[in-house]
Amino acid sequence: MRIRSLGVIDDAVVELSPGFTAVTGETGAGKTMVVTSLGLLLGGRADPALVRIGAKSAVVEGRISVGPRTAAAVRAEEAGAELDDGALLISRTLSAEGRSRAHVGGRSVPVGLLAELADDLVAVHGQTDQQGLLRPARQRQALDRYAGDTVAVPLAKYTAAHRRLRAVATELDELTTRARERSQEADLLRFGLDEIAEAEPQPGEDTELAAEAERLGHAEALASAATAAHAALAGNPEDPEGIEATTLVAGAHRALEAVRSHDQELSALAERLGEIGILMADVAGELASYADGLDADPLRLAAVEERRAALNHLTRKYGQDIAAVLAWSEESAGRLAELDGDDDRIGELAAERDALRAELGELAQTLTDARTASAKRFADAVTAELAELAMPHARVTVEIRQTEVAEDADGIEVGGRTVAYGPAGADEVELLLAPHPGAPPRPIAKGASGGELSRVMLAVEVVFAGSDPVPTYLFDEVDAGVGGKAAVEVGRRLARLAKSAQVVVVTHLPQVAAFADRQLLVAKTNDGSVTRSGVKVLEGEERVRELSRMLAGQEDSETARAHAEELLETARTGS
Repeated sequence: MRIRSLGVIDDAVVELSPGFTAVTGETGAGKTMVVTSLGLLLGGRADPALVRIGAKSAVVEGRISVGPRTAAAVRAEEAGAELDDGALLISRTLSAEGRSRAHVGGRSVPVGLLAELADDLVAVHGQTDQQGLLRPARQRQALDRYAGDTVAVPLAKYTAAHRRLRAVATELDELTTRARERSQEADLLRFGLDEIAEAEPQPGEDTELAAEAERLGHAEALASAATAAHAALAGNPEDPEGIEATTLVAGAHRALEAVRSHDQELSALAERLGEIGILMADVAGELASYADGLDADPLRLAAVEERRAALNHLTRKYGQDIAAVLAWSEESAGRLAELDGDDDRIGELAAERDALRAELGELAQTLTDARTASAKRFADAVTAELAELAMPHARVTVEIRQTEVAEDADGIEVGGRTVAYGPAGADEVELLLAPHPGAPPRPIAKGASGGELSRVMLAVEVVFAGSDPVPTYLFDEVDAGVGGKAAVEVGRRLARLAKSAQVVVVTHLPQVAAFADRQLLVAKTNDGSVTRSGVKVLEGEERVRELSRMLAGQEDSETARAHAEELLETARTGS
């Protein structure tokens, strides 16, 4: 892993052993930046404050060995990445302005992909994780994670049923609490639909009635105009001396007919005059019929106006015209049917809610049984780890309990009792510790001293590590608060874990560092930065000097050197 311009690190290369690597150094030297760098490669949050002062950006590059058919390799190749001789090249760039970019196998990818790959590559265990494990909710999650599919499968079904129950309960609550509002809405819709049904408006009726009212209101003027136009075209019987237009046109037509055979142009004009005569005769006939059929009927006009008033009453309330009124009627009829069906819907939802609660009760019991079985194995495994960590008489147990609630409360029935429940079941899980024989089991946050708590947490982490299908484990100062013989046992246990996986430990304990296959020293230069040569692999005399410093704060102390050499020999021989 290469780190540039990150925190106190100017430019450094970190080479990790396939087995157990210990990262050591003075407080403030930048050991944490190694963990932070790995976190950035694994999709961790990018804080622009991490960029070294004066630099435009920080860059972390890593080369991670992966199998060709592992989940991480497959996911990376799906994103367009290419493997480099069985390794995945990952880089993360963080600008001082806060922008972050990620590359995997030569391809730019979303930062979220790094987090996906991390799930299959590295398990990070640090002091923050320890504090989180003190919370019962995290302890339940830890037990579920340890249990694997025996809990994961029923938990997935339970979670889906719980999600559906929440949706059903929300809808049911909305329907019942809004019953009055829905009833008022239904009454208003029903009243409007009754008004429209009583009026029986027809499509386009308002337009037709408006035209008829206009005609009836001006019937006399219309009749007079039609009669005058008819007289002008066909003559007035009361004025035999008058000359009508049809007679004049007929005379013109006859004049041209007599000579039309002598000229085509004149023949065409004769035809047009003939057509005009026929058209005028037709118009005259229609005017006569119109005038005869026009009836100034005051009663009909009153009826039309009364009908229009009724329709206007509807358009003022339900739409700008009858077409809009009819559309409102159709839409409202559907809404009313929906509201009227709410009672049926309430019944259906109540039945589904009860069925889901019964299903959740059965699934919760399955979860309880699976957790109980896994809890015994988990507690025994952690207890065995504590024996390896110089706590031979300590015993860890896992308490699984439920909280009973009143029968009429929001609960589910598990084992014949009505209990509280949540998204992950009805169980409350808590780790209990009896540090020595005769001591009552107490919650680990209350039943352990600082050093004991660190060892309990490390034991839990190691048990997790044994069940996690990832090839690399990073422990960030989880040995805090441990010393003496217990620290030696911590180092021995981590070395044993490193036989089956890659283990990286950031530590201040020489007893732990001595067991590492490779020890890296992070050291600052005189100007306060960590350069390329500031992260170095310690071997031989250099490693003895660093362990001496860690032991006594004095690199050249003969007593410290002797103790350091003894630690290395203990680690080498396993004795």
